Parts: sequence; C-alpha cells; structure tokens
Amino acid sequence: MPAAVGPATAPFDLDAALRRARIAARRLPALDRAAALKRVADALRRDASAILDANAGDVTRARDAGVSDALVDRLALSPERLAAIADAVVQVADLPDPVGRVLEGWRLPNGLEVRSVTVPFGVIGMVYESRPNVTVDAFALAFRAGSAAVLRGSADALASNRALVASMRGALASAPGVPAEAVDALTLIDDPDRARVTELLRARGRVDLVIPRGGAGLIRHVVETARVPVIETGVGNCHLYLHDDGDRDMALALLLDGKVRRPGVCNALETLLVHRDAADWLPRAAAALRGHGVSLHACDRAREVLAAAGLVEGVHAATEDDWATEYLGPEIAVRVVDGLDDAIEHVHRYGSQHSEAIVTRSRAAGRRFQAEVDAAVVYVNASTRFTDGFEFGFGAEIGISTQKLHARGPLGLRALVTVKHLVDGDGQVRG
Repeated sequence: MPAAVGPATAPFDLDAALRRARIAARRLPALDRAAALKRVADALRRDASAILDANAGDVTRARDAGVSDALVDRLALSPERLAAIADAVVQVADLPDPVGRVLEGWRLPNGLEVRSVTVPFGVIGMVYESRPNVTVDAFALAFRAGSAAVLRGSADALASNRALVASMRGALASAPGVPAEAVDALTLIDDPDRARVTELLRARGRVDLVIPRGGAGLIRHVVETARVPVIETGVGNCHLYLHDDGDRDMALALLLDGKVRRPGVCNALETLLVHRDAADWLPRAAAALRGHGVSLHACDRAREVLAAAGLVEGVHAATEDDWATEYLGPEIAVRVVDGLDDAIEHVHRYGSQHSEAIVTRSRAAGRRFQAEVDAAVVYVNASTRFTDGFEFGFGAEIGISTQKLHARGPLGLRALVTVKHLVDGDGQVRG
C-alpha cells in the first residue's frame, strides 16, 4: 500500500535528489525495465483505493477553491481512469526498447566504422499542472527510455501525486533484480514551494532535459527561466475549418467531439472557421453548441447569420483576443472566412502550432491545407482530439510538442532518447 498522504516531514533537498537520480539513471539501461513497469502497473491496481481516496481530497479542495469544472475534470481520477492509466503503463512496457537501436552505420575511407545508436537522456525533469495521470505517464516513458524522472506537479494534485509515487516506488523496490538505487529513478519534488521549480530549471549539469506541460503561463515561465534544454509542449488553440464543399453532418460531429466531450484538454477545439458559402450551416452548429452550454464569440458576419436565424442568446461579439484564446471550457470563437486562403492565414496568425483540421470533399484542398498549415498535427476530415500518444499508438505520451526541435507532436517513447556515435578503429590517427 502507498504511504499515508500528509505533509512533508522535512525540507525537500532537491540537490541530493538530483544526485540520487543521476546514480539511478546510470543503472537503468541494463535493467529489465519492461518487467519492472509491469510490476508498477500491478501496484497501481492494487493500491487503487488509497490513490482514489487521496485524489478525492484533492478534488474537494479544488472545488472549494472555485476551480472550474473543466480543470476539476483534469484533476479527477475514477476507477476507470486509474485502470486506464495502469493499462497504459503495460502498453509502454510492451513497446520495443528504444535504447540501443542502431539507427545507421557506415565505414569511412580510412577504415573507421561508425554507428549511430540511441541512448537515454539521463535525468528528465517534468513540470506540469493538475492531471495526476501525467505523474504515471511521465515516469513510465522516461523509465522505459532508460532515464530517471524528476517530477514536479501542481499543488492542487499533491496528495494524488504522493499516493501514485508511493505506489510506484514501492513496486520498484520489490522488483527482482532491480537495485535499491533504481528506486530513485522516480522522484517527486514533494514541496509546494515554487522556488523548487526555478531550482530544477537552473540545474544545468544535473538535469539533462525539462519538459513543461500545462497552461501558457507555466510553459512561458519554464522556457524563459530554464538554463537546461527544454522541449516545449504548447497550448492548444486548435481550429476546425469547414470548406465550402465539406460534409455538413461530418463537420457537426467533429465540432461536437472537439469542443464538447472534454473542453479542458489541449487538443480540444477553440475556434470554428466556416467558408462564406457554407455559412448557412452555422445556425445548426450554433444550436447544437448552445444545447451543450457552449457560448460563442462570433465575428460580425457570423453574428448576422445567427441573428437572422433567431440565435442571439449566448452569442457575443468576438474581440481580437478571442481569436488567440485557449478557452479550456464551454466557449468557442467563430469566424466566417472567404475561402481556403483566408482560413490558412487565420490559422497562421492565431494558431499555436498544435492541431488543426479541415472538413472537405476536395483532395486538393485537404492536401493544400496539410501542406501550408504549420502545426504539429494537421487533419483532413478527422477530429483534433486524436492528437494523443495513446491514440497514435505510442502507448502513452509525455506531452504534445509544438516546437520543431528535437521532436514534434505527441512525445512518445522514441522521442525520449538521444544519440551516441560509436566508432571502432584499428589504430587510425588523423595526422
């Protein structure tokens, strides 16, 4: 069973924790990491009651503090969600080992033989908000990739994270053949003091990589503060564009899937763009959205169409800020555009390079949208909600990268290794 959840009994010593994590990381490549992870999954299932009790306390405190329903949904665990988290750990364990893959090899004219081989990063720091599932996903992916994980979740999920980490560390400690030091491959910064985040971000030489996951403020702080390499997982100002020839029924299904089912996630829709020749579909879309409690921030042309259909309640005049807003709740921006060029320009100007979608029957329009829209994932006739490591077949993800180096899109197992070049010779000198 996990240790009882309560306040930390002593000040958290990050420097000592990072030293232990570095030692643990050196032991990981030689271990049967897949077998150890399956023990972790078993422990999460076995300790479900304690974990869910801890999470219930976090959820109650969040609601008492006035946290929005969408953010509470991110925080909350259920038996089904916890079971799915444990299943994802098994899926990560069953993926091919990403460490030690020979990417390519060649022989130089002087006889030297060169191989490019995948190796672990070492120590990966993760700074994230709410979502206790990230605690498990981040550790499982880092561990399978041969790296130690140093996790810093938000204060509102602290009890949940403590219970999850206690369960997982217990599983590692009991795994046959896993040395005691390897338990420190999982470290939770058990201190709500925000100074610990800055300390982690500036731990150059002790941390090899930091990945932030959360809102725009958190990501901006990490990027601007860090002195260690960062993979930026960006916010999701995602668009759905209905082209003039697009299937209206399909567009409505994609709109509701993207906006209504889980509005608080980064791959949810935040803006609807509609070709002017398809604007007669807007009242149907607006009525469906309003039926689910979604308010609209609409451009003048869209408001005119909706007003003519008697739809004015819950429809507001869009401001410039609305086009760039990640609502993470029951709100959406709506704009009528003149065509494909206008839609692409809008996405370029306001998008966050996360996930974008077009609904069209035209193969040419779809391929042009995919070619010209600069985003990690670009869909034709499919929901942006598929931007997810599990859905992509990665087993789990550590975040969605919206940058271009060194990885982009869902960060799965293969994105969590780097490269070492191994060179064999027989006495060659450069001269």
